[in-house]
Amino acid sequence: MKTNSILFVGCGDLGARSGTLLLESGWRVAGLRREPARLPAGFTGFAGDYTQPDGLDFIAALQPEFVVVTANPSDRSVEGYRRGFTLGAQNLLAGLGGHKPRAVLWVSSTRVYAERDGGWVDEASALAEDDPRALAMVAAEQLLLDSPHAASVVRFAGIYGDPKGRLLERIRRGELCPRQPLRYGNRIHRDDCAGFLCHLLERVRTGAGLAPVYNGVDDLPAAQYEVETWLAQALGVAAEAPQIQAASARETMIEGHKRCSNHLLHASGYQLRYPDYRSGYGAVLAAAR
Repeated sequence: MKTNSILFVGCGDLGARSGTLLLESGWRVAGLRREPARLPAGFTGFAGDYTQPDGLDFIAALQPEFVVVTANPSDRSVEGYRRGFTLGAQNLLAGLGGHKPRAVLWVSSTRVYAERDGGWVDEASALAEDDPRALAMVAAEQLLLDSPHAASVVRFAGIYGDPKGRLLERIRRGELCPRQPLRYGNRIHRDDCAGFLCHLLERVRTGAGLAPVYNGVDDLPAAQYEVETWLAQALGVAAEAPQIQAASARETMIEGHKRCSNHLLHASGYQLRYPDYRSGYGAVLAAAR
């Protein structure tokens, strides 16, 4: 598989969006998913499960120039995270065999950071040590970064863009998150997720190098209550924040929150289409009208 050829492993919405952009630029695009008939037109489809020991054995023979993995937990349990991420990374490396793509991009999450008190983090910040789901993602990242492959990790946060997404549906019901305790959120529009992945691939194609890790977030970490209040006003919904219960407060403190820097995203030369939640959600709401 030659001439700007790419394989998306776990090719769901993000892989489909990214691959469609690449098809428009003349790339040859393949996707692996359990139901390849659901891939967009123009994709070469492969049926498989990357959590299975032999699910990626075809890659060495296919020899794609680029590989992008958008892994997900097989379920919400700790073991589901280990299967989806750690085992998925092990199976990828086994499936590559002796083939070395020009770049392997592994999509991860900003959940991996240790920060819980709303402080700023960048790609060099400390990683979680006591969150078993985050540890499964960290283990997967490390497997790729320690491998002989040219691998980079992209840690996305709060991907949005679906007009029928869960947050918007909750706001339409008049339900806001509590005003206190203050909780920052990080986010990025799904079009910028796809755009950034394609931008990184294009950098490699033209001979540029990549950083080991990137935070895929927009320019404006914001308090979640601020975001939800703005959305309620934009939707014309009368919404009220509940009084947070003690149990919910404890859960919030355990899960924590952070503000993620996207300095390396900008340093790569990528221009965000939606640099903050107002521009991004404004486009989502406009498309839904």
